[in-house]
Amino acid sequence: MPKLIILLALSTLVVTLVACQKGDGATAPDPDAEAAAAAFAKAEQAWRDHRLQRLLAPDGWTSLVGLHWIEPGGHYLGSDADNGIRLAKGPAHIGMIELRKGVVRFVPEEAAGLTLDGKPFLDEAILRTDSAQTGPSVIGFDGGKGTATVIERAGRMALRVKHADAPARVDFAGLEYWPAAMDWKIEGTFVPHPKGKTLEIANIIGSVDQMPNPGAIEFTRDGKTWRLEALDEGGDELFLVFADRTNGHGSYPAGRFLYVPMPDARGKVMIDFNQAYSPPCAFTDFATCPLPPQENRLDLLIDAGEKAYRKPHA
Repeated sequence: MPKLIILLALSTLVVTLVACQKGDGATAPDPDAEAAAAAFAKAEQAWRDHRLQRLLAPDGWTSLVGLHWIEPGGHYLGSDADNGIRLAKGPAHIGMIELRKGVVRFVPEEAAGLTLDGKPFLDEAILRTDSAQTGPSVIGFDGGKGTATVIERAGRMALRVKHADAPARVDFAGLEYWPAAMDWKIEGTFVPHPKGKTLEIANIIGSVDQMPNPGAIEFTRDGKTWRLEALDEGGDELFLVFADRTNGHGSYPAGRFLYVPMPDARGKVMIDFNQAYSPPCAFTDFATCPLPPQENRLDLLIDAGEKAYRKPHA
C-alpha cells in the first residue's frame, strides 16, 4: 500500500476515534474560551457577593427605619410617643433637633449615650448634611447599632435613620438574578456633551434634581443602536439610571441602576448589564431614589442582572 494512503487512513482513524469519544459532531474544547468563561463567572459572582454584603451591612440600605422631614423650629427626638420626631428604634429620648435658616443644630440628651462622628456627643453641635464635601455628621445611638444623618433634598432637610435591627435587614429574603451571560457585557461608545451640561432627574419623593450629565453611551444590541444618558456623581465611574421592558415583568417596576467605568482613551465604555441592580426603594420605604429620565427608557428587554426583590410578606 502506498505510504501516502497509509498516512491518510491513520489520520482518518484518529479523527474517527476522537469523534467517537466526544460524540458525533462534537468539537474539541477551546481552552482559552473555557478560561474566559470561568473568569467571567468568577467576576460576576464576586460582584454579586459584594452587592449583598453592602446591602446587608449594619448601615446598608436595608437598615433604614425612618425618613423624617424637619420643619423649621425645634423638635424633640426619640422613640417615645411624646417626641415631635418619633424614631422606630432607639432610646426614648435622644435630644432636640432644630432647623433655622437652613442650619440644623442638635442638642443631645446626656443620658442617651450618643456619639457624633464616632466620638462621645455631649455638647450641642451644628450638623453637616449629605451635601457637605466631607459628608454628613453621623449621630450614633443604641451602642452604635443606630445612626441618624441629615440629608438635603430640593431645599428641604430630613433626618435619615438607620438601625442594624431594622426589619428589612433582619428579615431579608435574598436576591435573585437572571443567569449571567457574556453577551450582556457590551462595549459602548461615549458621546460627550458640552462641559457643564446637566439633566433633570426626578426622584420618588416628587422633587427634581439637576445632575451633571457629561455625555451619553451608545451601544448595539439586536442589530440596533441604543443610547443611555450618563450621570457623574463625582467618583471614578459613571452612573446609569434606566428602564427597560423587564420593569414590572421580572425586574423592579421603577427601573434599575448600573455603574460603568469612565471612558478609556478611545472613548469606549464597557457596560455589564449583568450588574444592573434594584434601587434602595425596592427594599425600603425610606429612600429617595432617582427615577429613569425619559431619555433612558429603552424599548429593549434586558433580561440580565438583578430581578425584582420579593419581600418576606409578599
